[in-house]
Amino acid sequence: MKKKLAHNLSANTIQLVINHLFGVLIFYVLSVGLDKNTFGELNLALAVPLAAFNILSFGIDQVVIKKVAEGCDIKNILSLYAFHVILTGLLFFLVLLFARLALSDVNQLSRLVLLIGIGKLMIFFSTPLKQVTSGLERFKLLSYMLIVSNIVRGVCLALLALFHVLTIQNITWIFIAGDTLELLTCIILFKRYVGVAIIPRWNKPAYFQLLKQSLPQVGVVLITSALARFDWLFIGFMVSAIKLAEYSFAYKIFEISTLPLLAIAPILIPRFTRLFKGDDYKQVDLKLLLRFEIIIAALTGLLLNVCWNPIIDLLTHGKYGAVNSNVILILSFCLPFMYLNNFYWTIFFVQNQLKMIFRSFVLTFTINVIGDIVLIPFFKNEGAAIAFLLACFVQAFFYASKNKHKELNNITLTVATCIAGAVTSGFLTRLLIHNIYLSVLCAVIFYFVFLLITAQIKLGDRKGLLNLLNW
Repeated sequence: MKKKLAHNLSANTIQLVINHLFGVLIFYVLSVGLDKNTFGELNLALAVPLAAFNILSFGIDQVVIKKVAEGCDIKNILSLYAFHVILTGLLFFLVLLFARLALSDVNQLSRLVLLIGIGKLMIFFSTPLKQVTSGLERFKLLSYMLIVSNIVRGVCLALLALFHVLTIQNITWIFIAGDTLELLTCIILFKRYVGVAIIPRWNKPAYFQLLKQSLPQVGVVLITSALARFDWLFIGFMVSAIKLAEYSFAYKIFEISTLPLLAIAPILIPRFTRLFKGDDYKQVDLKLLLRFEIIIAALTGLLLNVCWNPIIDLLTHGKYGAVNSNVILILSFCLPFMYLNNFYWTIFFVQNQLKMIFRSFVLTFTINVIGDIVLIPFFKNEGAAIAFLLACFVQAFFYASKNKHKELNNITLTVATCIAGAVTSGFLTRLLIHNIYLSVLCAVIFYFVFLLITAQIKLGDRKGLLNLLNW
């Protein structure tokens, strides 16, 4: 029986909320408990294996979700992907180990990268189980797989902070323990509730066929991995660990603010895969769905800026609030474009327009890298944020130019209107209201009044939204 969008969305949202709550706890404990230099080095050490393992997926993860949603043989797909992650994961770990031995007398950062890499290797090994579960739309089961690591790390780090033993060594071992426990949990839950044997298998023709099918995604993965962490690495190596600590704090909160996007994005791939196999998508109001995604994105950016200075400075004792106010303002403008880009990407991906997607990411990556190289030396963290905004905007423009669905043709007007509404509401709130709690309420009221006036929210939307939730 096909599960409704509302059911899948609620299951995915619950795990995201739990993960984000513990993620905030982890980030808060580390940012407040460590000095900026150590916090920056830890984030630099995390950026390396995260980017590497994302690249080593070779784009197979998204292809697996799509193939499972299409009804392909799960056991065969799982065995091939499990073989791939074990092979590439162990090879990368050997690279880290040799790098550590070579740099042992030069840089202690290599030791931190190696130890953090052990934990992330465990997460990488669990990827095939999560992707198959996602393709089956077993989002409640997936939620249990995804929350273990953050809960363990959050509780343990809070205890370390409480007993004043928050050292980089203790933090590292907690990261490894949490990630290992997540792998074990995934294996146990998958065996019990999915019931497919987890047997990594070398099958040369089938394996290379899977790689061939994923090949157009490899370039995308390479670029998105670099895009996601290039600015961190550039700031960390070329500016300072302290500036990276400040930027990574702002960027982490920005990532947390994308929770609504993270909730719906994995649900759209299997749904759109089935919809676009025929003409079923014509029965779904895609523009309404995208319009409300953008409305949520702009609202999130508005609230982020209204609450930033008073709340973040209070929570971090003045370390990361005011110093990041310009960065978070620039990044918040990226939110509507990120929602738009993800929506377009999902449509193009399920329609196998992978070469076009690759070209879009080449363009986006080029803009971001050039922007970082030119702007970071002069504007530091603000330069990195501007470069990321330019990249998001260019990608959105490129996708819109390739769009062939007439109902989405005027969506750029919605983006511009929602951004204008958020900016206007934020300006009026800051001008008229000085109480933080009242500011939040008034900002939301101003924003939705603006949307009603500009007809971005209509009385007839209620019926359409109910249909989408039952989709």
